[in-house]
Amino acid sequence: MPKKKIKAKSKSKSPVHRKAKEVASHSRAKRAVTKHAAGRAELQYIPWHTIPLEELNPLLQRQFVVGQEIMVARVLLKKGCIVPEHSHHNEQLTYILDGSLKFWIDGKEIVVHAGEVLCIPAHMPHKAEAMEDTVDLDVFNPPRADWINKTDRYLRETK
Repeated sequence: MPKKKIKAKSKSKSPVHRKAKEVASHSRAKRAVTKHAAGRAELQYIPWHTIPLEELNPLLQRQFVVGQEIMVARVLLKKGCIVPEHSHHNEQLTYILDGSLKFWIDGKEIVVHAGEVLCIPAHMPHKAEAMEDTVDLDVFNPPRADWINKTDRYLRETK
């Protein structure tokens, strides 16, 4: 049986399209946190050490990475840091890497220790306090627009 020849698809694009891709690629390289426009998802590889720490108040810092429909944040809380009660339309998964956080949620007090996970449904009011210096990863779906746009005043105010 004769072998079929497979024709390679041409990858050539217009010079305008190539230039737009170069500019977009350069912008992504300069910014560790990227918010994608609707369309084709792109692969991201972003080491935490390349993302500047954002200081929200003297006891709270964070870094985050945004994908198409998900966001991950590395949150550093000093002992005694309080995250005031709030709620959001985002589902949240909190994984404690080091330390512990006490949550007041759904009429309960829950202490989440290193290696433990808490899944908070959308629209559920919650508050937290760092019982010791703590590092946690928070995953949100969809991404937190208030964090991206820096309109999250409840985290930036100290009491």
